[in-house]
Amino acid sequence: MRVAMLSSISWRTPPRGYGPWELVTSLLTEALVARGVEVTLFATADSRTAGTLAAVVPRGYSEDTTLDAKVWEIQHIAEVFERAGEFDIIHNQADFVPLAFSRLVDTPVVTTIHGFSSDRILPVYRRYDDRVAYVSISDADRHPDLTYAATIHHGIALDDFPFDPAGGPDLLFFGRIHPDKGAGDAVRAARATGHGLDIAGLIQDPGYHEREVARFVDGETVRYLGMVAGPDRARTLGSAKALLHLIGFDEPFGLSVVEALACGTPVIAYARGSMAELIEDGVTGFLVRDFDEAVAAIGRVGGIDRAACRRAAERRFSVDRMADEYLALYRRLRASGPKGSERNSS
Repeated sequence: MRVAMLSSISWRTPPRGYGPWELVTSLLTEALVARGVEVTLFATADSRTAGTLAAVVPRGYSEDTTLDAKVWEIQHIAEVFERAGEFDIIHNQADFVPLAFSRLVDTPVVTTIHGFSSDRILPVYRRYDDRVAYVSISDADRHPDLTYAATIHHGIALDDFPFDPAGGPDLLFFGRIHPDKGAGDAVRAARATGHGLDIAGLIQDPGYHEREVARFVDGETVRYLGMVAGPDRARTLGSAKALLHLIGFDEPFGLSVVEALACGTPVIAYARGSMAELIEDGVTGFLVRDFDEAVAAIGRVGGIDRAACRRAAERRFSVDRMADEYLALYRRLRASGPKGSERNSS
């Protein structure tokens, strides 16, 4: 099977630090290549893959601000569809713009919807609903106006997140510094319970960071670690008493949640979005309704079995499981042809 994997070009694939879409795209690409699938990864020229790399974009536009995102993105997407006849499947991991090319080719198109940035993009998804096979990354993120070929939860490279049976005394916030992710609530919860707090992540909203985070960072009780990647990511996640994921929106998935579980670290999260699909309440962490419940849950988190967190991650969130589910979908679409059309007999 020949697969064109269309990555986002905001960051390198895989990313050096932040870049969840590019990370998942890389993990899936490498797992498919290991299964003998011929994958051509369409990504930035500095990307890395065991498959075949195809690139028209030199670097990620979030890493090189001299690049015009629109100019390079349209060339990047066009390159895939101009070569559509070379592939059995085009797998779009790059949001809604590629959908507009889907009726111009016979090759089946899969689109993983990594979340809806705004309802304003929904008209594009609706227009191509009869042509493109949509994959949701959680049942919670399915939009009622769309049809879906599958829900496939993200997988992680479990070997990159070794189990830490002990953890540590301090709490952790790991994610974008943005109101959606709830860093401010994490700071307040840690202070309310007398725990130290480590904060790791990209500052996406500087004003929010200054108001809700920076003024409490003292280097002792509250520490800002910056963007943490590579082995330091696993060490940071594994050494925490609990991950605080007090989100302010309906999160489509949450990679840091399953990465923490893989390390044995339980998660305390507001019961929004996909969290009930990732966390087993009372087993791998706690799903809470409000801030007071979050504070109370911190006092009970010591009763969570860290080995149970690891087992849940192994059972439910491996890269192998993710790759197997996508490969089954590709085969189904290859047999039936583009969604809503007959397969070309040639």
